[in-house]
Amino acid sequence: MSKMNGADALVRMLQLNGVKHVFGLCGDTSLPFYDAMARLDHGIDHILTRDERSAGYMADAYARVTGRPGVCEGPSGGGATYLLPGLVEANESSIPVLGITSDVSVGSRGKFPLTELDQQSLYRPLTKWNTTIDRVDQIPGAVRSAFRAMTTGRTGATHICLPYDLQKQEIDPAEVWAQPGHDRYPAMRSRPHQADVEAAAEKLVAAKCPVIVCGGGVVLAGACGMLEALATMLNAPVCTTVSGKGTLPDSHPLAVGVVGTNGGVAATREVVTQADLVFFVGARAGSTTTEHWKYPARDVPIIHLDVDGMTIGTNYRTDVALVGDALLGLADLNEAVRARLKHRPADAADGRAIAGRARARKLADFAALAASTDTPIKPERVVDSLNRHLPAGAILVADPGTPCPYFSAYFDAPQSGRHFITNRAHGALGFAMSAGVGAQFGRPDAMVVAAMGDGSFNFTCGELETIVRRGVPLKMVVFSNTVYGWIKASQKTGYGERYFSVDFNRTDHARVAEAFGVKSWRVEDPAGLDAAIQAALAHDGPALVDVISQQLQDTAVPVSQWMG
Repeated sequence: MSKMNGADALVRMLQLNGVKHVFGLCGDTSLPFYDAMARLDHGIDHILTRDERSAGYMADAYARVTGRPGVCEGPSGGGATYLLPGLVEANESSIPVLGITSDVSVGSRGKFPLTELDQQSLYRPLTKWNTTIDRVDQIPGAVRSAFRAMTTGRTGATHICLPYDLQKQEIDPAEVWAQPGHDRYPAMRSRPHQADVEAAAEKLVAAKCPVIVCGGGVVLAGACGMLEALATMLNAPVCTTVSGKGTLPDSHPLAVGVVGTNGGVAATREVVTQADLVFFVGARAGSTTTEHWKYPARDVPIIHLDVDGMTIGTNYRTDVALVGDALLGLADLNEAVRARLKHRPADAADGRAIAGRARARKLADFAALAASTDTPIKPERVVDSLNRHLPAGAILVADPGTPCPYFSAYFDAPQSGRHFITNRAHGALGFAMSAGVGAQFGRPDAMVVAAMGDGSFNFTCGELETIVRRGVPLKMVVFSNTVYGWIKASQKTGYGERYFSVDFNRTDHARVAEAFGVKSWRVEDPAGLDAAIQAALAHDGPALVDVISQQLQDTAVPVSQWMG
């Protein structure tokens, strides 16, 4: 093989691990890496972003929709700090994302060079694994470790810091190889102990009204079909966390929908309260899902299946702990349950009826608001329009604030799998537009819609240039209500309506988007909303609909702390 430097080795290691897209932003200390990307034939598409935060969010959503790790990169100093939010969100959401940052030369450390920063200490508590490379021959092993850490066990984010001078030093090409299987996730799956599986099956079959609560781990493991089979055998209602949305098609007769403080309503909560056993699958039973550990109650028997044993028993005393991959664990559990089905109680509850009643109550309240012709436009009307006009297989990416609870509760995906994405781990604004770009690169044949508030739009609108330059056919909907709505709603209910520093001036988002070259519509009249949504979805390039909408504190948003 010909001579190879450190930057070449990094590119080849990405290539050998099946990387097809890298999202990032250039900098002085990254120049050798960029030169290697320019010189070598590697089949990797580099997407130049306008902010490293955006690169991280793009890589996150890309990983969610492809089943492959996402890769983002940025330069030393400010680039390393800006890339961090994307990796934090991905890691906490168990999404495999590799962040690569360049650094000052090893020989310059401690001499006050521009952009010097202890990146390894910065990233250590916020990633699953990270390293700063000290010698050029460490590059291949570091990349192998990053992909192994990202894709095995509890999947998550990793980080590699690569100094400038090492990128130019010569390396033995024989060291450049990849471990097969770490190009996809989850890799090296494990299954629960069979005795635990049998014990769980006994309890599930004996329960009169078991309820299943699914988190993102079910979708991540590709276990939606296995979960549906189990729920069908037991005739058990299926609730989800926000991240678990997509476990079942939203129209499935056993699908209750999202429960908890964000996207849950009284009708869905009641499904959990009547359970005589709750089975958490790929969920952490955190504060949002359980409404701060109130539902289920502490005396309800719990079975918990998760790939990470540290999540089990953290918030609830667990009767049976199943530590392993959701797909393999559910496959084993299904066999054990099937063998015992004749022992189901004669007076077992009808899960389909329970789920159907809860869904009907929730949707009846929603439909009345969605039909409203009031102005400003109610958010329910926007969600309803998208539900009616989006094609099958569409992907909806929602920012925090107005979009997250509304689409968590009411977005209607006709199929299971990853069709809804939101950044529920840390809830940073400015996620949806960039994540929508990543999802579109990951699934170029799907229609992708990014829903955001005007607060989020102004965090990230520079990426409209990226969208136009790369011809990304992303559809965007902005809820324009001139407020940081989540905070104002909290000030209304918890602080006596003492509103402080939450309101801002209205931006004409349609005109801003048009200035970047995005086809846009502005809607103030509810009667014109459907036509604008349909026109935007039919447009063959990027499109944005700016909706003058009701402020969040005045809505019937499905957030329990504001609903009384």
